[in-house]
Amino acid sequence: MSATVEKGTISINTENIFPIIKKFLYSDHEIFLRELVSNAVDATQKIKRLASIGEYQEELGDLTIEVSFDSKKKTITISDKGLGMTAEEIKKYINQIAFSGATEFVEKLKGEDAKDIIGKFGMGFYSAFMVSKKVEIHTRSYTEDEKAGSLWECDGTTEFSIQPKAKTERGTDIILHIDKDSEEFVDEFRLKGILEKYGKFLPVPIKFGTTEEQVEDGKDKDGNPKYKSVKKDRIINNTQPLWTQTPSELSDEDYLAFYKELYPMSDDPLFWIHLNVDYPFNLTGILYFPKIKNDFDVQRNKIQLYSRQVFITDEVKDVVPEFLMLLHGVIDSPDIPLNVSRSYLQSDSNVKKINSHITKKVADKLGELFKNDREAFQKKWDDIGIFVKYGAISDEKFYEKAKDFILLKNTKEEYFTIEEYKEKTSEIQTDKDKNQVILYTTDPAKQDAYIQSANKKGYDVLILDGVLDSHFINHMEQKVEKTTWKRVDSETVEKLVDKDEKIESVLTDEEKESITEVFNTAINNPNATVAVESMPEDELPVVITLSEFMRRWKDMQKTGGGGMPMFGDMPEQINVAVNGNHKVIRRILEAKKSTFKEKLAKQSYDLALLSQGMLEGKALTDFINRSSDLITK
Repeated sequence: MSATVEKGTISINTENIFPIIKKFLYSDHEIFLRELVSNAVDATQKIKRLASIGEYQEELGDLTIEVSFDSKKKTITISDKGLGMTAEEIKKYINQIAFSGATEFVEKLKGEDAKDIIGKFGMGFYSAFMVSKKVEIHTRSYTEDEKAGSLWECDGTTEFSIQPKAKTERGTDIILHIDKDSEEFVDEFRLKGILEKYGKFLPVPIKFGTTEEQVEDGKDKDGNPKYKSVKKDRIINNTQPLWTQTPSELSDEDYLAFYKELYPMSDDPLFWIHLNVDYPFNLTGILYFPKIKNDFDVQRNKIQLYSRQVFITDEVKDVVPEFLMLLHGVIDSPDIPLNVSRSYLQSDSNVKKINSHITKKVADKLGELFKNDREAFQKKWDDIGIFVKYGAISDEKFYEKAKDFILLKNTKEEYFTIEEYKEKTSEIQTDKDKNQVILYTTDPAKQDAYIQSANKKGYDVLILDGVLDSHFINHMEQKVEKTTWKRVDSETVEKLVDKDEKIESVLTDEEKESITEVFNTAINNPNATVAVESMPEDELPVVITLSEFMRRWKDMQKTGGGGMPMFGDMPEQINVAVNGNHKVIRRILEAKKSTFKEKLAKQSYDLALLSQGMLEGKALTDFINRSSDLITK
């Protein structure tokens, strides 16, 4: 190496490379620390690999990477004790951007373990110039003695200088002289936050400053322990996160503790899936099933994507199937393609394979849980049902597996698979066309009268009150042949199942016409259709229903899936079923005054509205006053 300072021009194709890097290559300037620390990890793992195969015979020593800063000098330093570089290697790997140290190293080893070498000491290094007015590299290669070393300097132009400068330890120091407009980064809290965000699980210890701990230091004269403050290195990362470990050696407590490490403020998850794939792609990770509220509270905790333990992003929609975006946890894969800044995923065949594999693993795990312990699975169903239904709706391959463990819960808190439920209701709940009628409620409390009415007939009612259930019902009606799904209050019980046998009417046709006229006058609602029906005497005098079509359309609109813009804001058309066999209807017929007939009709109608939660405001006040008046008379 020459003893004089060597100057030159960085081998690039444009004079404007640094402005491009600074403004366009990286969307977030804090990424510089991720790139430089990742490079330090690369260099450290390389020296460990050389030592393991006998190509480096010296003591490795402490391989901790250190990040430090000087608030007065406005510098940030990243130091490693890794491979280091000779002056010639600096020229090649730093000055000639087209070359990559990691690529050449992989080619040199020609071994299977070469896949464990991460990153490229090249383009990532230049992210340093996003925040720096000058960058120095002080390095000594593992092939050189302690009197050797080189210092490279560049001020953010294409001009550089390189000169010999002794370095006592093997490895590299990157010294950043921070720009005035980037001085926010010369701050302990800011740097610690970035390191914890991107380097929390890096495979090499990362030191950032020190912490004070109280340790026992003998005893006082009374025999009580004495303590003293001791400074210890502050290591900001866990070098062996749970997803890198062998599942058979881990306990439930380990998985729960790791979940708390990822999401400190969350409730314990329901269960988890440990991913470990090495063919046809590399993929590790842990996916947790959290307790999900009905309001889709999914943005607070996201799945985190890593590449060889380096945090990349929590936007994983291309890697993880959409319906599993509700899950929490970690995915780590070196085979997920990233653009040059590592900030965005690039779609290719590996991403699609990983997506499909995750779907399969989740379906297999759920099927295994159901088969091995159905009782425990049923207890979790109210929490995991939303995942399964979302998957069944959105992914055909998932549905094919999930149809065997999708559970339907009825109003008696009993659980059935689809096939079990079909068998349970096949005898009594079929219509005259031999279609099986599946009755359901979206609000057991509000629809209780209708549920009880159905139960009196021996019919069973499912509870489908989740945010996705309107879509799930449509999907299931398409998938399960010869079935029709009806909300329990969409028709009167006699019409829901629609059998050939009918209840005999006690009214003549003329009486039915008279009652219809009275109710139309009393209700005075152009959106209400009045029909006198033959129902059991112990049913309500009036039943308010809405067609199944209208019910579903309204329910789907609530979740943004109306899909029927041609209808616009349709008025709520209601069906008023008057029970011609009820005693109140006979009383209306026998009343002398038309005003009293209409009062009784309006009262019966308002009672029906009240049972549906549809009576409010002035109409509710009028009903209360009318009730008081009828009681006193």
